Amino acid sequence: MQTKDTVSITEVGPRDGLQNEPNIIALSTKIQLLERLKEAGCSSIEAGAFVSPKWTPQMADSAQVFAELAKQRADQTAQSRSNSKVTYSALIPNIKGLEQAMLSPPDKIAVFTAASETFSQKNTNCSIQIGNERVNDIIKALKTYAPNQTIPVRGYISCVAGCPYEGNIAPSVVIKQAEHLLAAGCTEIALGDTIGVGTAKQIQSLINDLARSIPVSKIVVHFHDTYGQALANILASLEVGVRQIDTSVAGLGGCPYAKGATGNVATEDVVFLMRGMGLETGIDIDALAATGHWICQTLGISNRSRAGQALHAKL
Repeated sequence: MQTKDTVSITEVGPRDGLQNEPNIIALSTKIQLLERLKEAGCSSIEAGAFVSPKWTPQMADSAQVFAELAKQRADQTAQSRSNSKVTYSALIPNIKGLEQAMLSPPDKIAVFTAASETFSQKNTNCSIQIGNERVNDIIKALKTYAPNQTIPVRGYISCVAGCPYEGNIAPSVVIKQAEHLLAAGCTEIALGDTIGVGTAKQIQSLINDLARSIPVSKIVVHFHDTYGQALANILASLEVGVRQIDTSVAGLGGCPYAKGATGNVATEDVVFLMRGMGLETGIDIDALAATGHWICQTLGISNRSRAGQALHAKL
């Protein structure tokens, strides 16, 4: 019997989506969102970020989020429940963030850099070179904090298709950054179209160039939908072999350093597309749509997922 081709979706709404909300969200709401996403079949979820609360106050309770997730997992183990494994990841900007994260270790960590010098300065207050050195330090320190564990590391590259300050970004810069992240010890490279300006031909060309030095199996695509191009860019990525996609339930998110940028592509829209293409995600789209509707109602915001809105109306 022939099995379906599979696509791995990482749900980034609890981190990349919520971090831009102006009103502080209750810890209980975040935990409920994570639980609902898990129940909908999301097996990879970016649950928080150990960043400065001064600059990203919405993520100030990430230590509590991961402590609660660790408690839930311990309770499930004690009660011998046969729940499917969910990989919870955390964004780590520096050694201090890593120290905090390792109190309740995530299953995966994510580090980040940029393909734009100006964006790097605006986002992390440091140059690309210093940002790369921080990544090196985090990955080296991780081996000390978890000597008996193998915790995979994702490397994000921001602004791969364009920068709000510098405009067009040369593919050679993206490739150089990706090669650095891989050499530093990252197990996957996430290409971030942070402001959503990329188009299908551009993205496909970038991936083809990158694939000359990095296996396509290690490439993740992370598209914001500012100009409505995210689904087209995902389709273009699939055509050249990419099978890892970042999405955000209900299209939550934005970028505080890119005026007008909207959230990551909506998970519901991507799952609907994958289902139509015969690609397996393991996600229950009806449960996902209900979750998207619930979180938008809870936050008092509009649902940006076209599929989510349509499915909710039917349900």
